[in-house]
Amino acid sequence: MNPPLAERLRPRSLDDYIGQTHLVGPCGIIRRMIESGRVSSFILWGPPGVGKTTLAKIIANTVKVPFYTLSAVTSGVKEVRDVLDRCRRDAESMFTQGRPVLFIDEIHRFNKAQQDSLLGAVESGIVTLVGATTENPSFEVIRPLLSRAQVYTLRPMEQDELQQLLDRALEKDEVLRSHGVRVESSTALFRFAGGDARKLLNILDLLEQSTPQGEEMVIDDKVVTERLQENPAAYDKNGEMHYDIISAFIKSVRGSDPDAAVYWLARMIAGGEDPEFIARRLLILAAEDIGLANPNALLLANATFDAVRKIGFPEGRIPLAECTIYLALSPKSNSAYMAINSALAMVEKTGDLPVPLHLRNAPTSLMKEMGYGRDYKYAHDYPGNFVVQQFMPDELGHKGFWHPCDNQAEMRSAALQNSRWNPAPKGGEGTEGSEK
Repeated sequence: MNPPLAERLRPRSLDDYIGQTHLVGPCGIIRRMIESGRVSSFILWGPPGVGKTTLAKIIANTVKVPFYTLSAVTSGVKEVRDVLDRCRRDAESMFTQGRPVLFIDEIHRFNKAQQDSLLGAVESGIVTLVGATTENPSFEVIRPLLSRAQVYTLRPMEQDELQQLLDRALEKDEVLRSHGVRVESSTALFRFAGGDARKLLNILDLLEQSTPQGEEMVIDDKVVTERLQENPAAYDKNGEMHYDIISAFIKSVRGSDPDAAVYWLARMIAGGEDPEFIARRLLILAAEDIGLANPNALLLANATFDAVRKIGFPEGRIPLAECTIYLALSPKSNSAYMAINSALAMVEKTGDLPVPLHLRNAPTSLMKEMGYGRDYKYAHDYPGNFVVQQFMPDELGHKGFWHPCDNQAEMRSAALQNSRWNPAPKGGEGTEGSEK
């Protein structure tokens, strides 16, 4: 029996690797590491089917050091200890050129104790760690380990990259060539793949297996849609459907459709999704998409996360549903999200601008003599606890980052802010606030 198409076409070198040019292109950091043979510890973070495991196997085929592989799904404490012992012996051997590399797939599934055991090996130079995860390492990997391993983000494949993969499959794979494939349209194929190379190849596998021997294999939008509807994929909380369902869930809440949001929530619950993962997404939604239009949304989302962590499933479905409906029905604003992104872009552009002297702390007499804190106006000494003064670096003046969205809460806040910084002139004379 033939192995799956995704395995038959797995690249063996960087020259055959499609996608992730920011990491493996001519100037990519991972390409430079692989070609030099000096691999530093890093973690690959990205959705399924974007090449994390393939990159690890290319490293294994390229570097001239011992390479070990563990899957956090199937490996227990004993297996981890055994591999680390072998790595320790390799590292101490005079015949080994460089540190052994240990690749751990699904590293987020390791508990804190297992990750702590890896930390000691990485810190002491016994092993170079390469991890792969579909979950946000900030939540799933302990902080000391994160500080010793660079995180590289892998992106879903673009349409032109999916086209390259399709062309390669039709050209290189003997099983597909035996059918004489005719591509009339690839729109549905790419849409269902959703940036996932493995999913694209699995769909081709399905089309091939459902085409009788001796019959031409046709790829068009109608055929792809019909075949996939006849073979619906089950929800896999660690696989291909995970990102599709959570995407639909997020967009339904953002789009203010509580019924659709609850439906996708039910799909995740029925599929065994981690309740804390759902609760974290609700927290992010409350800050990113509801924001200042209804600040209470973040409080409820945080309370939901606490409640779910305390009670788990099945009862946890109730606060999750309550929060989902509340967020879907709330007014929406992404002004805080846009403001911090705009400010970060300005920081990247302008660098470390000096803090104005009057805003600096002056804990010593020397700093006071240098002008630190001089002429600072204490807001509580003024009417309304407000006084106009320069708070930004001099080079920026009063650059605006926050722009209110069209909702009652932000319109009121914006009006108050404007009246403070730009009060109505008295008797035709300007005011201190008019400088802003």
